[in-house]
Amino acid sequence: MQRAAVLVRRGSCPRASGPWGRSHSSAAAEASAALKVRPERSPRDRILTLESMNPQVKAVEYAVRGPIVLKAGEIEMELQRGIKKPFTEVIRANIGDAHAMGQQPITFLRQVMALCTYPNLLSSPSFPEDAKKRARRILQACGGNSLGSYSASQGVNCIREDVAAFITRRDGVPADPDNIYLTTGASDGISTILKLLVSGGGKSRTGVMIPIPQYPLYSAVISELGAIQVNYYLDEDNCWALDVDELRRAVRQAKDHCDPKVLCIINPGNPTGQVQSRKCIEDVIHFAWEEKLFLLADEVYQDNVYSPDCRFHSFKKVLYQMGPEYSSNVELASFHSTSKGYMGECGYRGGYMEVINLHPEIKGQLVKLLSVRLCPPVSGQAAMDIVVNPPVPGEESFEQFSREKEFVLGNLAQKAKLTEDLFNQVPGIQCNPLQGAMYAFPRILIPAKAAEAAQSHKMAPDMFYCMKLLEETGICVVPGSGFGQREGTYHFRMTILPPVEKLKTVLRKVKDFHLKFLERYA
Repeated sequence: MQRAAVLVRRGSCPRASGPWGRSHSSAAAEASAALKVRPERSPRDRILTLESMNPQVKAVEYAVRGPIVLKAGEIEMELQRGIKKPFTEVIRANIGDAHAMGQQPITFLRQVMALCTYPNLLSSPSFPEDAKKRARRILQACGGNSLGSYSASQGVNCIREDVAAFITRRDGVPADPDNIYLTTGASDGISTILKLLVSGGGKSRTGVMIPIPQYPLYSAVISELGAIQVNYYLDEDNCWALDVDELRRAVRQAKDHCDPKVLCIINPGNPTGQVQSRKCIEDVIHFAWEEKLFLLADEVYQDNVYSPDCRFHSFKKVLYQMGPEYSSNVELASFHSTSKGYMGECGYRGGYMEVINLHPEIKGQLVKLLSVRLCPPVSGQAAMDIVVNPPVPGEESFEQFSREKEFVLGNLAQKAKLTEDLFNQVPGIQCNPLQGAMYAFPRILIPAKAAEAAQSHKMAPDMFYCMKLLEETGICVVPGSGFGQREGTYHFRMTILPPVEKLKTVLRKVKDFHLKFLERYA
């Protein structure tokens, strides 16, 4: 024992023998020598490369978070490191993220979400009873009375019931909770329905009709699924109206190379902000019935209507008002979300879709597809419930809720008019009325010399313009080429979400930049 202790104190130990009488140290030395004489192997080629990856994923583009947004992030990092710029901040006017732009959350929605997230607060006198009532109802429908549990793949039953009741109140026609599917934002529902619809090969491959300009989600999902994009152009000279004759042209030409099967509508429009008239919706539904097209109605901006001459009409309501020949036959999926409207709750990723006239066997396939992702976030489902089941007259929170909702929508209406008016005062910028949604999509004059400069940088002219705008002013907007536009025209999309005074600053900077840009490339 003393001998062992001495050896340990000296940092050594008796040499142990291996199974054939060799010491461990000599065996290790031999192994090391063997490794040295082994020939070096060249690095193994990567299995996943740009050449071997899924080509449909490689084809996906999403301009709203594309190269210009990456550049904005780089500039923000440079500002943080103290690198001097002709501006002190990057203003991200590229995306409809209301709270990031300073919009305050709706108190009632956040109260219910707080109660659902931390049920111990249900005993607190700081929360109104109508908020507690909704929170208890949601929690009782959740496994273990917790938002942390999975829900049914189609969504929490009582929330689907509330969505159906909301649609019934809105449209004056019945809605069946069994036709309601809660989703991870509207985007999830749109991509799920398109997965079911895309099939065939060659000339029988599914064609998906989308408006141009469009929200880039549509072109991205079409690319990912390997479907055929069929463009129909909105009429910029007529406030971005949808013309059924243009739909006919698009279908006629598409039939030469694909099977047009889906018609996507965005109402109110993104990025164009137009609100479709009831007559236009009737014409579109009749066209879809005539051509046997599955209708997708993206209605996430249904609360965002600012023009006094416009009103939101849901496709579901108009479809039923056209009579049973249409309402019993036209297949329609409608989408809504917590992200837009007066709520602006983008981060909760709450949404729903209502799908009507779906074949019973396809309904089973849809539920199967949804079950693969288990369920949408239950917190997002709860947020969606508060949107469709807000305080009503006579409840404790009604007055404050109404006041906050009207303030947000009134403020957006003011900013929509301000943006339109100021843009139209700038030579070389032309902006249609912002009837709804939360963006301006002005047409911009780009001189020939600027287009040549863009070509030398391997950029589209409007991308070149927007990149220069970002680098010289710190304002991040999205080039129109990311949404689609008629050849020879150039645009950019800018959100109207910044606070009024900051929005005025943005508009002034855009004006100053544009005039200098025209002069520089005259």
